[in-house]
Amino acid sequence: MSNAERFEHDPVMRDEIVEVFADVPPGVVLDATLGGGGHAEALLESRADLQVLGLDRDRVALEAAGARLERFGDRFSSAHARFDSLREVMEERDVAELSGALFDLGVSSHQLDSADRGFSYRNDGPVDMRMDASAEWSADDVVNGYDESRLADVIERHGDERFARRIARAIVAARPIERTTDLAAVVTAAIPAPARRTGGHPAKRTFQAIRIEVNGELDILPDAIDRAVDAVAPGGRVAVLTYHSGEDRIVKDRFRAATERCVCPPELPCVCGAVQTVRLVRGHRKRPTDAEITENRRASSARLRVVERMAPETGVR
Repeated sequence: MSNAERFEHDPVMRDEIVEVFADVPPGVVLDATLGGGGHAEALLESRADLQVLGLDRDRVALEAAGARLERFGDRFSSAHARFDSLREVMEERDVAELSGALFDLGVSSHQLDSADRGFSYRNDGPVDMRMDASAEWSADDVVNGYDESRLADVIERHGDERFARRIARAIVAARPIERTTDLAAVVTAAIPAPARRTGGHPAKRTFQAIRIEVNGELDILPDAIDRAVDAVAPGGRVAVLTYHSGEDRIVKDRFRAATERCVCPPELPCVCGAVQTVRLVRGHRKRPTDAEITENRRASSARLRVVERMAPETGVR
């Protein structure tokens, strides 16, 4: 199967994303997490006056997206970069401002389906989990290198896993762990039997936590959101699809900060001169439909948040 074929998955909340960007100004929309190009394709098909600049750390994703979107010619371009480097990429491509920015966070279906990438607790592969295969740091460094306390903290903080201490203790005792199926088995055995029977695969949260740690996903997200908000033109929008509580908390916090720029005490008149430049966009569907979840299990935990850049003259505290 070719790289392009492996990426042929329907993007999460495709129709909702098209609707969110339906009225943004003509120009460049940044797809900060390009993947296989599903969202980019939908946006390019929906409006002839939009271009898409796609970023991704995964070179296989860039190759697949390039093949998928070749028919759009120079309306599509891409860069091998993390999404917190969006300003640097914009400067390199001579893009002064954006009509919109989209972040579809988390791991893509093709990465889970590719056993050799090490993301899946169901498929046997090396303990890897690097989104950028050229990066030196991998899941092996976390699983076999972190001490018990640090490992437990990662699993609890990034996975919301209530049995993090037990799991970390079991992982340390089983070292070295070199295969994903072995890691999944160790995690599963560490969780009490009654808890294994609810909430999906017992290793799901631990694998999520290790993946986030390896790729620094939550570390780079706040700055990336702030940069995207500052880069959009009046009328432009920033949309973010999150898949777990840690991501969603960060996005909610950064969007709130963007809509409340005044730093004066709320009980006193504003003297800092700040004005509101971004508003929350409401009225769109925030979660996938039941039909979409049936077709795509990855969509089940998705949540969509959107802000819009306000024209300067409409800014209010």
